[in-house]
Amino acid sequence: MSADLPPVPIGSMIPLTGPSAADGAEFRKGMIFAVEELNARGGLLGRRFEPIFADTCRQTAEEVVAAARWLIEKHKVHAIINGYNIGAQNSEYEPIADAGIIYVHANTLLQHHDTVMSDPDRYFGCFMADPADYWYGPGFIKFISWLRDSGQWTPNSDRLAIISGSKPYSIVIAQSMAAAAADYGWRLCFGPRIIQTPTNQWRDVIEQVRETQPAVVANTHFYAGDLAYFQRQFMEKPIDCLVYLQYGAMHRTFTDIAQEASVGVIVSSVIGLLRDDMGKRFEARYNARFGEGSTAGIGCQTYSNMHHYAVAAAMAGGSGAPGDFEQNRKVAFAMKGMIYRSVQGVIRYHPQWQAVQPYPVVTHDPSLGMPHIFYQIQDHRRPLSMIAPEPYNTERFVLPPWMSGRRPAAKPAVG
Repeated sequence: MSADLPPVPIGSMIPLTGPSAADGAEFRKGMIFAVEELNARGGLLGRRFEPIFADTCRQTAEEVVAAARWLIEKHKVHAIINGYNIGAQNSEYEPIADAGIIYVHANTLLQHHDTVMSDPDRYFGCFMADPADYWYGPGFIKFISWLRDSGQWTPNSDRLAIISGSKPYSIVIAQSMAAAAADYGWRLCFGPRIIQTPTNQWRDVIEQVRETQPAVVANTHFYAGDLAYFQRQFMEKPIDCLVYLQYGAMHRTFTDIAQEASVGVIVSSVIGLLRDDMGKRFEARYNARFGEGSTAGIGCQTYSNMHHYAVAAAMAGGSGAPGDFEQNRKVAFAMKGMIYRSVQGVIRYHPQWQAVQPYPVVTHDPSLGMPHIFYQIQDHRRPLSMIAPEPYNTERFVLPPWMSGRRPAAKPAVG
């Protein structure tokens, strides 16, 4: 790299403090790691990248918009590369669109589709590097149908019960589950019932679900602690059904609280670190750089997004500062036209949504979509077992212990 050339400033809006600070710390590590690798290889056409971080704290619209403006106005960043910020609801798109820079995030928000398609020319630079929350719903229905149709599980009926938290994210997923159910031969017997969340009191709704005798119960609330109490209270008198808990059950907090009661639970993520050779090598390098206590499965988001952006900017002949719409449109064109295989699977942007397409519910070709990964807790003391989709799964589904006569004794739940 030439010392005479100015660096390329890249912004990153991440929650370094507040309730998501643990994820924010990994997002920061992922950016640092990617920039170190890229700069070691020559940066962007001889110019080194310089990451600049803005704390989004509680991730409110006001905080995220202020962070975007600070990065653009004070630091003149050429792009903003993030993991997620929950709560801004696309408010930050406005200063970014005004500046004409590239913005890549993993907000998992269906509203992204609507915003970009409402004015593609204005929001040309806004990309969501994972599938929208909506796809959790049909993806889950496809998954349980695959378990059924492949003979891994024989349901006792076609009945499906859906419980939702009160956040828009949970409601969108619950409604999309319900909408897709009949297409795969499932009949809704309960819900979607919206429960005011956060809460750790689930016994009443569990009893109401029990009366419908479902083959599957799905809870789309996503707070790890709340879900742990749901599962502990479910295990006081289990129902003969599969249990799916939305996202939060992936976190260590869930198994720390639920303990043995967590074994058998199914959980999923539309974005995650794969356990193939690429994923394992990345995790080893990441842990060597930041320590064994780091979480490569979170840091991989910003790492992959930064690498993808760098390749696109190089293909476009360079990056553009705020106001350089012409150059940044070239970068956006390169990003949309490229199929990029990351450690999370394939980043391939839909030409209208400018969001990543999921496999297998949208595309049936694993080389053209990011895998919607399903995990099962098979031992609460060990990492989650990755049971779908093929060909990425490393373990197989096992029948939950409460369905096979091997139910562990459950301690009464607190609360």
